[in-house]
Amino acid sequence: MPSLSQPVGVFGGTFNPIHYGHLRIAQELADAARLERLHLIPTGEPPHRDSPSVESRHRLAMARLAAQGNAAFLVDDREVARDGLCYTVDTLTELRAEYGPERPLVLLVGADAFIGFASWRRWRELFELAHVAVAHRPGVLTSAWQDALPPVLLAEFERRLTPDRSAFGEAPAGAIVTLGVTQLDISSTTIRRYVAQRKSPRYLLPDAVVDYIEQHQLYL
Repeated sequence: MPSLSQPVGVFGGTFNPIHYGHLRIAQELADAARLERLHLIPTGEPPHRDSPSVESRHRLAMARLAAQGNAAFLVDDREVARDGLCYTVDTLTELRAEYGPERPLVLLVGADAFIGFASWRRWRELFELAHVAVAHRPGVLTSAWQDALPPVLLAEFERRLTPDRSAFGEAPAGAIVTLGVTQLDISSTTIRRYVAQRKSPRYLLPDAVVDYIEQHQLYL
């Protein structure tokens, strides 16, 4: 099958705050899938967890600061601007309409989050809208987390799994690829705790984001 145009990546999260762990995973997907661009999408109201402790406008501003200077990253405010709960299926539907039926889209999901994929709203439709890249630590066998998949998701996973990342450029959607990425041992929870304890989070996230947190007195 002839290769289609370059894929476009989609990576969402609360990003509360965004840090080097997020950015490194995003960069490795961009390189591995040869993305034209990657949409970094701070969520507004997430359906599967409590509302973030910091307003969406701040999380959006920090994402923009973190992405400065990287032409591959496009910080996307569509979920922050959306009223009500933010569902991935709605975001991918919008992006599919914008990019057309032929452009490959790649949704980046961590292995831990993918275990709960079947609980996501209209989850089967997500495979009609995009490919899925499941990010995990390098050297971790797929079976280490595959055993935790519920049967209905495991069947879908086994049917769609492909070892070849070139699949992202050969169809608009539908494949699952596992991606071993450098997962830095950094968490937004730890950063928020450091700030609350008056400890510096510097070197866990970009300096511009650290300065923004200090300027707006976030997480205190």
